[in-house]
Amino acid sequence: MPPDEVTGVATTGSPDHGLRHGDPSLVSARVRQIDTAVAYVVTGHLEQLLKRRVAQAGEVNPTFGADIAERVRRFTLGGGRRARPQFLWWALRACGMPDDQQMEAALQLGAALELLQTCALVHDDVMDQAQSRRGRPSVHVDCAAQYARPLPSDGRRFGESSAILVGDLALAWADDEAACLDLPTWHAGRIRDIWSRMRLEMVAGQYLDIQGEATQSRSLSQAVSAACLKSALYTVERPLQLGATLGGADEATLRALCSAGRDAGLAFQLRDDLDDAFGDPSRRRDKPAGGDLRAGKPTYLVALAHAQATVDGDHHALKVLGHALGRSDATDEDLDEVRDVLERTGARRDVEDKICRLIAQSKRNLDAAPLDPVARARLHALVHHVAASPAAAGEPAGGLSAGAAQGAAC
Repeated sequence: MPPDEVTGVATTGSPDHGLRHGDPSLVSARVRQIDTAVAYVVTGHLEQLLKRRVAQAGEVNPTFGADIAERVRRFTLGGGRRARPQFLWWALRACGMPDDQQMEAALQLGAALELLQTCALVHDDVMDQAQSRRGRPSVHVDCAAQYARPLPSDGRRFGESSAILVGDLALAWADDEAACLDLPTWHAGRIRDIWSRMRLEMVAGQYLDIQGEATQSRSLSQAVSAACLKSALYTVERPLQLGATLGGADEATLRALCSAGRDAGLAFQLRDDLDDAFGDPSRRRDKPAGGDLRAGKPTYLVALAHAQATVDGDHHALKVLGHALGRSDATDEDLDEVRDVLERTGARRDVEDKICRLIAQSKRNLDAAPLDPVARARLHALVHHVAASPAAAGEPAGGLSAGAAQGAAC
C-alpha cells in the first residue's frame, strides 16, 4: 500500500471519511483496504493521534512536549511489528464484516495497544538496565545523554526518572483511547473491563519477573505463570478477546479464541526466551542476546534445565547455572557454559517441543470455532509468525524430559 493511501486510510474518527452511517459498500471497501495492510493502517492512525497529543503536550509546556511527549511519539512509531493490533483486527474480522463504528473502534484500540506496549517496553528497559532497544539507545539512556553536561554526576537517575514519565504518559494516552470509544454503553463497558484486566495482568507479570530475579526462583510453575501474565495474555489472548468482543462473538467463539491466544502467547514468550539464550540474529532485533541470562530472569527454559539437572544429580550443571545466571558481569565464556547446560539437560529441545505443541493446539482451537475462513487463515499465519517455529504446523515427536513433566500449563 503506497504511503499516501496509508495516510488516507489511517486518519480515522473523522466525519470527512463519509463512513459514519454511510454507504455499506464504502465500509466494505475500506475494510478490504485495511485487510491488505493492517500494520500500516494502525501506524498511520498512530501518526495522526500522536501528532495531536504531542501538540497538546507542547501547549502545556514546550520543554515537556519536546523531552517527554516527543519521545513517546518517536518510540511508538520507531519500531514494532504491530502484532497486537493485527490479532485484534483479525478477531473482529473473524466474526464477520464490521460496520464503520466497529472499524473505527478497532483502529482506536489498536493504537491504544501500541501505546500500552510503549509503556511496558520503556519501563522494562529501566528495570532491566537495558542499554539498547530496537537498535537504538534505550529511552532512559537517551534521556540521560540529552543533559549529560549540565547535570551533576547522577545523570543516570535523571534518565531513569524521565523514562518512567515517558512510559506513564504513553499509558495515560493508551487509557484515554480505550476510554472514549464511540460504542453503545454496554459494548464499551465490556471492552473497558477486558482492557482493565489486561493492564492488571501485565503489571502482575512484570512483578513476577523481577521478583523471580530477586529470589533467584527456579520454579517451573512460577516461570509459566509469569510468562502467561506478562506475554501470553497481553500479547495475544486479550487482543483477540477485544476484537471478538467488538465483533459480537458468542461465548463459544470467545472461549475458542481465548484458548488459541493463550497457547500462542505462551509459545511467543518461550520462543523469545530461546532467542535471548541462543541469540538468533534474524529475530533478536530489540535487545542484545544473553540479557535475560545475565539478569537471571526466571524463564521456563532455565527452570527446566535446573529441574533436569537436579533430577539427574548433575552437580556441574547446577554449579554453572548458579555461577553465571544473574551476573551482569558474566563473560561470553560463562554464557557459553550456560548454553551448553541448556543443551545437555535437554531444556532447549523440550522448550522447542513445547512451542510446537502450543502452536498446534492454538491452531486446533482456531479451527474448532465458526470463524470467517479468510480471517481464520490470517490468524493461523499470525500465530505461526509470533512464535517463528519452523515445526509449528505439526506435532513434534517424542515426549518431555523428567524436568519438563513437572511444568505447569497455562
